[in-house]
Amino acid sequence: MIRDRLRGTIEEISADLFEISSWMYENPETALEEFETSQRLVDYLDARGFDTTHPAYGLDTAFAARVGSEGPEIVICAEMDALPEVGHACGHNIIATAALGAGAALAPLAEELGIRLTVLGTPAEERWGGKAALIEAGAFADAACAMMIHPAPADVVDPKMFAVADFEVEYHGKPAHASAYPEKGINALDAFVQAYVSISTMRQSLLSTERIHGIITHGGDAPNIVPAFTKSAWAIRAGTREELGHLEARVRACWEAAASATGCSLEVTAGGSAYDELRTDPLLADLYSANSQSLGRPMARVAELSGVLRGSTDMGNVSRVVPTIHPMVSIHPGEAVNHQPEFAAHTITADGQRAILDGATAMALTVVDLAEGDRWSELGAAL
Repeated sequence: MIRDRLRGTIEEISADLFEISSWMYENPETALEEFETSQRLVDYLDARGFDTTHPAYGLDTAFAARVGSEGPEIVICAEMDALPEVGHACGHNIIATAALGAGAALAPLAEELGIRLTVLGTPAEERWGGKAALIEAGAFADAACAMMIHPAPADVVDPKMFAVADFEVEYHGKPAHASAYPEKGINALDAFVQAYVSISTMRQSLLSTERIHGIITHGGDAPNIVPAFTKSAWAIRAGTREELGHLEARVRACWEAAASATGCSLEVTAGGSAYDELRTDPLLADLYSANSQSLGRPMARVAELSGVLRGSTDMGNVSRVVPTIHPMVSIHPGEAVNHQPEFAAHTITADGQRAILDGATAMALTVVDLAEGDRWSELGAAL
């Protein structure tokens, strides 16, 4: 029976998946720097009979591993970048290895199921937006659907994800001796502070689906020099791309007003691609949920919960072009949440290992359901 063979393969390779996940935890690589990680994943897929292309689609750390000669194409996304300082605190080591597990389990069944399968290595989810670039390069052009799982504190099959845009903001002023001739300077740090306070004041009028985050990355060079240059990084989030456009205009007004008030010049640069809100395909959600339930992991619907992770993902961009699913799979991290070092450490515990196996198995079984039921035409209701 196909299901039994599939589950047997995942159990057989479980030690491999755990070892790779732990290696990624110990060797985190940030966005667009995933050179050793992508090679490690490609080497494993090569050994499992995939036809691999690496680099792929114009990105040095992207890869495409394919199997199957005909039929609908399923893309399973393997995120792999870590965060600065806190490493794999968003659990991309679990995402990548669950993708490997699902792919390895489906590979020997591809011809029998009449499918084409691609495990797609997708760089730079945490910043810049690798999947947006992959869409533009045609990586999803023939896909019938795309899927991945994401570790979290709770099991949710259809998470809501914000649209987001990242920006770098620079203020340029004029240096001067801060004590003897302050009137000769133009203080770029004052411009940043004014913008930050204005945006903080704005927060009381934001919708519950809107978020604004900012940090200063350069604030000056010495306290006795009037700061002539400041640089900051910002993320603006909203429920949809349309709402994001309205909020961005309000934030830009704060940046511009601070420049005008202080006499500084302003430079705003987009920090990569904007991310769309996530649109979960209802059929994929139903199938994945049923399969996860069969593994002893019931999946909640986001409408039933409050306080669940609501970040942003470039998988949202994918969900605008192909039917997509992005379930959140709990690693039971206690009080820890995503983007904390304690969450990263929990990815390599027994709970993290269980999430890899359950996520891989549920994704693979969902593909089997689509193929055996010939349900391809039912996909796409969320597009």
